Amino acid sequence: MISRIAIGLVWFVNGLICKVLGLVPRHEAIVARILGEKFSHEITQFIGVSEIAMACWVWSKFYPRVNAWTQIGLVGTMNLLEIILARDLLLWGAFNAVFALLFMIFVRVSLLGKRLH
Repeated sequence: MISRIAIGLVWFVNGLICKVLGLVPRHEAIVARILGEKFSHEITQFIGVSEIAMACWVWSKFYPRVNAWTQIGLVGTMNLLEIILARDLLLWGAFNAVFALLFMIFVRVSLLGKRLH
């Protein structure tokens, strides 16, 4: 399924490119703002590795319902915190919430189908 590949790629690219390799320093700045600067690099790395693990989970099709709801919860929580605590560091400011909502809907429809479960 192409949508499963695409969803996994979102997690993989954000984890590896933006956080583990540190090619988008804004991500570490957001972590520093929300959780403090002392361990922001290490926490950002951990988040990146976790996002790569999420990509692997998406692609594995293991417990897909739990996976989908976990993604939706994480993206919703992360974006709420970022908008409240680090809006000025977001690529599109508060408009990031629109992209997050669209991604959550895409995950919901793609991985769980159109029916409510």
